[in-house]
Amino acid sequence: MRFVLYNIRYGTGGRKLHSPLNGYLRHTCKNFECITQFLHDLNPDVAGLVEVDAGSYRSRKSNQAETIADRLGHYHVYRSKYGENSLTRHFPILNQQGNAFVVRDSGHKETFHYFDRGVKRLVIELEMENISFFLIHLALSSRLRHRQLGDLYDLLQTVKKPHIVAGDFNALWGEQEVRLFLAATGLKSAHAADSPTFPSWKPKRHLDFILHSPGISVENCWMPDVHFSDHLPIVCDFSVH
Repeated sequence: MRFVLYNIRYGTGGRKLHSPLNGYLRHTCKNFECITQFLHDLNPDVAGLVEVDAGSYRSRKSNQAETIADRLGHYHVYRSKYGENSLTRHFPILNQQGNAFVVRDSGHKETFHYFDRGVKRLVIELEMENISFFLIHLALSSRLRHRQLGDLYDLLQTVKKPHIVAGDFNALWGEQEVRLFLAATGLKSAHAADSPTFPSWKPKRHLDFILHSPGISVENCWMPDVHFSDHLPIVCDFSVH
């Protein structure tokens, strides 16, 4: 089974810019087509997409997750990454920002959980026959990240199936930030330690993680050197036993 994790930066590109906001406000069509083709060529069974535009002016009012799913012949699951009662949901552009799964199998169930704290609160749970996936985008504040990981730990205690937790952890200290979380949950990182994913043009920080429970064997895990976003994607081939 192949899983791809990719923070696609709303399709706005991965070029180094003088101001981060410049990148997030750009139109996406040309670069997003490159992302879509890249994912099509990888042919994942499941893709976890962080920073997806659901229909702002940047994406010409189209939902990027739906567009990718259509190209791959897959299904998509999308939700705003902000809290259900967040004021952020009422601001233009921001109200179209979220995370998504693109999945080959129609036999899946999605559940949307929300952290109690932070601006970015969404946890998407994708349950399949033999495995569950959790997609997250943690807070920028280290204090809030720590509390969100505590909430995530509580959520995972109810999961009976082998599972994968993946996303942009915003872990500015890399593995050091997730060490206690791994010890508490029994999860393991699918890719090697000290695997920086950000920025894509000169990776220095290990922000993105694919973590897996016992019962999952990783066969291959790598980060393609593509610059369609400011993050590198992670590709993981694995089996469930």
